[in-house]
Amino acid sequence: MTAWDTLRGLVDGELRLPGDRGFGEATAPVNRRFAATRPAAVLSAAHAGDVARAIEWARAESVPLVARGGGHSYAGFSANTGLVLDLRRLSGIRVDRGTGRVTVGGGTQMKALYAGLRPWDLTFPLGNSDTVGIGGLTLGGGVTTISRAHGTTCDALVSTDVVLADGTVVTASATENPDLFWACRGGGGGNFGVNTSFTFQARPAPAGSTCLLLWSWPHAVEVLATMQEIMLAAPEAFSARIGIARSPGGDGVVSVVGHHLGPAAELRELLAPVFAVAAPDRADIEDRDFWEAATYLHHASEGGAFAARTRCTPHAIGDDGVEALVRAVDKWPGSGNPDGAGAALFAWGGAIGRVPVGDTAFPHRDTRFLLSLDTSWAEDDAPGVVQANLDWLHALHAEAGEFAPDASYVNFTDPDLEDWRGAYYGPNAARLAEVKQRYDPDRFFRSPQGV
Repeated sequence: MTAWDTLRGLVDGELRLPGDRGFGEATAPVNRRFAATRPAAVLSAAHAGDVARAIEWARAESVPLVARGGGHSYAGFSANTGLVLDLRRLSGIRVDRGTGRVTVGGGTQMKALYAGLRPWDLTFPLGNSDTVGIGGLTLGGGVTTISRAHGTTCDALVSTDVVLADGTVVTASATENPDLFWACRGGGGGNFGVNTSFTFQARPAPAGSTCLLLWSWPHAVEVLATMQEIMLAAPEAFSARIGIARSPGGDGVVSVVGHHLGPAAELRELLAPVFAVAAPDRADIEDRDFWEAATYLHHASEGGAFAARTRCTPHAIGDDGVEALVRAVDKWPGSGNPDGAGAALFAWGGAIGRVPVGDTAFPHRDTRFLLSLDTSWAEDDAPGVVQANLDWLHALHAEAGEFAPDASYVNFTDPDLEDWRGAYYGPNAARLAEVKQRYDPDRFFRSPQGV
């Protein structure tokens, strides 16, 4: 009998080895940049007991283990060369109408969560991609389209059940294991245990409006500059993503995608200054209920391989910085991936900043804009094309350091980040290390950027 046979006999879930049906689908990373990472096995856990037994077995056999929810780690950290613990079957959703609390399984993905909440007309800050897992979103903080009004995903967290490195199960909340609870709100996934369920405080789903504005490339500088001014003065009910992008064989595009928890007429007034400096080629501004808005704002991608780097800035990017961004994106070297490359400014602030930096592990409370830089390529692109894209991205990230700090968002995990502890966790890094020592002193849970 092999060690894998022993594990199979301990659990109710399905253990797959390479070549077994469903193995590839259960282990493939969303980012195909890391498709070459091949686990030795994947266990689709049937319940929290399977998670505990798998951890105990992996410790005894000295097999590296990593948990996987949606597989969206930008750095491919939800796969390894040992055992992948597939949590997707842990996807139950339970709503307490009396308290407005929602308990979800640790592997629940956004498509199922939206569907489960819609009949109750309740929500909390959620992701905008169908297969993003609730675990990764919450544990890294979770900044979404309604976060300026309602805070981060981790701010809505009430409690979480965690299987620790020794196989024991604990509940973390404000009153039980509060130090672990603190760490689970922004301390990153895969650091302290495997979270098998989360309970959130939900609230009635707010109606509002959305916008999609598009301009041609010559308007990039003035649109980015004006939209930053708008967002610095905007009410918390309005959030926006301000982007510039290039695609293979196409002209550059300037875009604003926004969600306002108010009527479309009010949204048009908020956007009036940018209309005044440059009339968009396309302007869709419509009233939508929350669920219609979520569908409209759904993120779609062509897939393939990509790399992304971020900087969190507590202020707007000045004219020199905006011009540098536009020049750099205009010089993207190209690839075979239709997603292309670009830079985006996500407007933060509002309710995100009302929580003191030390109250949760999520440190970026003073951030007003998240600057996200990205590039993509096709899996069959030549190595020279891939390297040119990475060189371009790294140069742009370095140049952005002249006008934006080194802080980075852990949910856009960056495998090329050097001082990742300071960038991801800032003043909370030392306390996170203390929590790690308390709950996983042997560092059973580890990754290249593990606490």
